[in-house]
Amino acid sequence: MEQSRERFRSIHLPMRIVIPPLLVRAVNLLLFSAVALGAGYGAYRWSEAREYTALQQMGKHRLDLYAASLDREIEKYAYFPNTLGLESSVLEMLRHPGDKPLVGEVNRYLEQLNSRAGTLSIYVLDRSGKVLATSNWQRPDSFMGEDLSYRPYYHDAINEGNGRFFGVGTTVGEPGYYLSSALGRPSDIQGVAVVKVGLDLLEHSWSSAEAPVLVEDENGVVILSSIPDWKFRAMRPLDAATRLEFDNSFKYNRRTLTPFPGRALRDLDSDSRLMRLAEAPSSANSAKPTEAGTFLSQSRILPGTAWRLTVFSHAEQVEQIARIQGALATTGAALVLICLAMANERRRRTRDRLAAREALQRANDELERKVTERTVDLSTANERLQQEVEERTRAERTLRNAQDELVQASKLAVIGQLSTGIAHELNQPLAALSTLSHNAIRLQKRGDHSMVESNLERICQMVDHMGRLTSHLKTFARKTTGAPRAVEVSQAIDNAIYVQEQRIRRQHISIERESIQAGLTAWCDPVRLEQVLINLIGNAVDALEGLPQPRLHIQADQHGAFARIQIQDNGPGLDEDTLRHMFEPFYTTKAPGIGLGLGLSISAGIVRDFGGTLTGSNDPEGGALFTLDIPAQEKD
Repeated sequence: MEQSRERFRSIHLPMRIVIPPLLVRAVNLLLFSAVALGAGYGAYRWSEAREYTALQQMGKHRLDLYAASLDREIEKYAYFPNTLGLESSVLEMLRHPGDKPLVGEVNRYLEQLNSRAGTLSIYVLDRSGKVLATSNWQRPDSFMGEDLSYRPYYHDAINEGNGRFFGVGTTVGEPGYYLSSALGRPSDIQGVAVVKVGLDLLEHSWSSAEAPVLVEDENGVVILSSIPDWKFRAMRPLDAATRLEFDNSFKYNRRTLTPFPGRALRDLDSDSRLMRLAEAPSSANSAKPTEAGTFLSQSRILPGTAWRLTVFSHAEQVEQIARIQGALATTGAALVLICLAMANERRRRTRDRLAAREALQRANDELERKVTERTVDLSTANERLQQEVEERTRAERTLRNAQDELVQASKLAVIGQLSTGIAHELNQPLAALSTLSHNAIRLQKRGDHSMVESNLERICQMVDHMGRLTSHLKTFARKTTGAPRAVEVSQAIDNAIYVQEQRIRRQHISIERESIQAGLTAWCDPVRLEQVLINLIGNAVDALEGLPQPRLHIQADQHGAFARIQIQDNGPGLDEDTLRHMFEPFYTTKAPGIGLGLGLSISAGIVRDFGGTLTGSNDPEGGALFTLDIPAQEKD
C-alpha cells in the first residue's frame, strides 16, 4: 500500500523545467548585444541628423555667398549696352550704315571701350541683326558682317528692350554672358548693342574655395563651375530632339554635352540631397583633379533667371562623426550593462553564500577572479574609449579649420565689389587722359610744343597714379599702401579742376577761389586726395547742369590741426533722403546707367584712412556744401 501511495505521489508531482545555463547565457548575450547596438544605432542616427543639419546651414550660407558674387559680377556690366545709345557716332552709323569712315570711327571707339572695360567683345547690330561695328574688327575672327539675328539676345532686345543670354561664340568658340539693349526710341528701334562678358575671373575665385560649385542654365547644362571638367555637362538626360535644337541654335557651339559625373544617393529635403561624385580624368584645362566622394548637394534658383546654383559640401566628416558617436554610445551602453551584470552576479553570490557557507570561499575566489578579468576588460575598453575620444577631438579640429576656410571664402566672394570700386576710381583719370590726349593733338597741330610737353608730362603723372591705384588689387583685405607725405593743397585743387575743365567750360561754370590759403599743406596721399576732390567737383558739376548762372566756390584754409577744404555750388542742394544715405555704397540720385553710387562712399573711406572727415550739408545761401578736413603737416 505504501509503495502504491509513493508511486501515485511521484506521478502527480509538478515537473520542473530546467533551462541549460549555456542557453541562458546565450539569451542574455543576445539581449546585451541588442541593447548596446540599439543604443549605438540611435546615437548614430541622431548625430548624423544633427551634423547634416549643420552642414545644410553652412551650405545655405555658401549659396548666399556664391549667388551674391555672381550677381555682382554680372550687374557691374549691366549698364554698358545702354551707354552705347548715348554715343552720337553709334546712332549716326545706324542711320548711315554705308559710311565707311564713320564705321571705322565706331570700330575704334568700341575697341578702346572694350579694352578699358575688360569685356570680351562689344558690337553693334543693325535692325536686321547684321553686325555693323565690333571691337574685334582688326582680328582675323572678327564679327564684322555676320548675321546674328538667330541669337536669343537679339530677339529679346528687339521685343523687350533688353536681353541676357549665356552661350558659346560661333566664331571663336569662347563662352560668355551676353548683355544686349535696343538702340533708339521704343517706337523706332534702329539697332542692338551687345556686350559679351567673360566670367573666368569669377570661376577662378570659386576654384580656390573648399566646396565645389556649379551653375546650370534652363536646359540643365553646366555653364559655370569651380571644377573645369564639369563645364558643359548635362545635369539631366537630353533626348535627340533637344540636342538637335541646341546644334541648330549654336547655343553651345555644337559641343558634346556629356552626362554629369554624379549619382544621387538619397534626398534630405526639396533642395538638398546626398550625391556620390565620381573622379573623372583631369583635362588639360583643369588646375586640380576633379572632386570625388560623398557630397551634400544644395541648389537654389537664382532670382530673375532660370539658372540653378548648386554647391557641394563634403559629407565624409558627417559619417565619420556619426560613427564615432555611435561607437561611444555602444561602449557606454555596454559599460552600463556590464555594471548591471556585475551587480546581479554579486546578488546571486550573496544568496549562494547564505545558502551554503561552506562554498562561500570558493565562490568568493571565483568572483574575485572574474572581477579581475572584467577589470582588465574595462581598462582595455577605457583605453579604446580614450582613443576614440582623441579621434573625435581631431575630427572637431578639422571641422573648425574648414569653418575658417569658409570665412576666407567669404572674403573672396566680395572681391567683385572691391574691383567695382577701383574701376569707379579709375573712371575720372581715364576721362582726364582722354581729355589731355585730345588737347595734345590739337596743340601739336597748332605748333604749341611747350603745352604739348606739359600735357604729356601730366599724362605720365596720371598713368603713374593709376598704376599705384591698380596695385591695390593684389590683395583684398589690405588697405592702401601709399605712404602719406606733404601735399600742396592748392596744387591738388588745381589738378582736380583741370580734370573737370572740359565739363566746366561746356556748362559755363564760374570758379571762385579767392579764399585758398597760400602754402597750406596736408599730410596724406596726394593721388587719393586728388581723387576725392575730383569726385566732389564732378558731383557739383552734375548738380549745376542746366542752371542759368552756375557757380562753384572753393576755399581752403588752416582749421586747427587740420587743413579744411570746402566745395560749394549754387545748385538745388541735398534733400533729406540724400543727406541720410549719401555716404552709403550704391546710393545714387542719378539716372540708371549713369552712376553706381560709389563715389561719395569711396571718398569717405579714403578720407577716413587719412585720419580726417568728409561731411555734406546744405549751405544757408543755397546749394550743397561739402567739407573736407585732413590732418595738416606739422610746422617745424
